[in-house]
Amino acid sequence: MVKEIERAGLPIVHMCTVTPISMTVGANRIVPTIAIPHPLGNPKLTMAEEKVLRRGLVEKALKALETEVEDQTIFE
Repeated sequence: MVKEIERAGLPIVHMCTVTPISMTVGANRIVPTIAIPHPLGNPKLTMAEEKVLRRGLVEKALKALETEVEDQTIFE
């Protein structure tokens, strides 16, 4: 699905916990996330800490969207 959306001209960021899977499916912009049961969060954090964590991931994904890539790229 990621490849088809990119082919249509829309940049896509694949956010996932297992980056080799993203590489296998052909995602061009990959943002690693936290853990399989909680990809965009950590239930052990306070609400304020959780907000900072999630905002950081979203900002990283937005930066990835703005970045021109030639090959598959993992945005650490």
